[in-house]
Amino acid sequence: MRTARIASILLVGAGLITYSGWLLEFFVPTGVSPVRDPVDALLTGPPVFRIVLAVSGISFFLAGPPLRRLAPVQWQSRIGAMSVSVFGALVLGYAAVPGNVVLSLLLNAVFVVGAASLVLWWPPGWRRIAVVGLVLVLATWLAVLVAGVFGEFEGVFTRLQLVVRVALLGAGAGYVLLTSGSQQAHRDG
Repeated sequence: MRTARIASILLVGAGLITYSGWLLEFFVPTGVSPVRDPVDALLTGPPVFRIVLAVSGISFFLAGPPLRRLAPVQWQSRIGAMSVSVFGALVLGYAAVPGNVVLSLLLNAVFVVGAASLVLWWPPGWRRIAVVGLVLVLATWLAVLVAGVFGEFEGVFTRLQLVVRVALLGAGAGYVLLTSGSQQAHRDG
């Protein structure tokens, strides 16, 4: 269990850092407007953006099995753990084929399923975080869709969506970091 916990934290941590690679746009000349252009436009620019996105996809994909080992046996927790792997595979696919509408929809759907699974199985204190996260995930998805239709502030909302995703995945990493050791001690004792 200790190895699974360490692997989960390291892989999710690496995924979070590289999934935040879009922040490099403030240091690398891209010609992409952070206000108007969706964050996906970065993937057609300097290759560093596709590389960091691919690395994040690999990290999240590999984090799924150790997370599954740590998760309780209920189906809700297993769905949450496996959602991280599926999300990683889709992110990797999106890095390979940027702008793919089907992959984009699947990424959003898998993230919603993963967030909803946390609401179903996290304990009460953590569940509040999961509920807020799920609401923010749905709200930013809606904002991205509306901004895409009206063509206003699409860049802002797609970047906000990534911030919300990183925050919720970070909360998940915090849950693993802060609760797995106490759960293991409880099982052993």
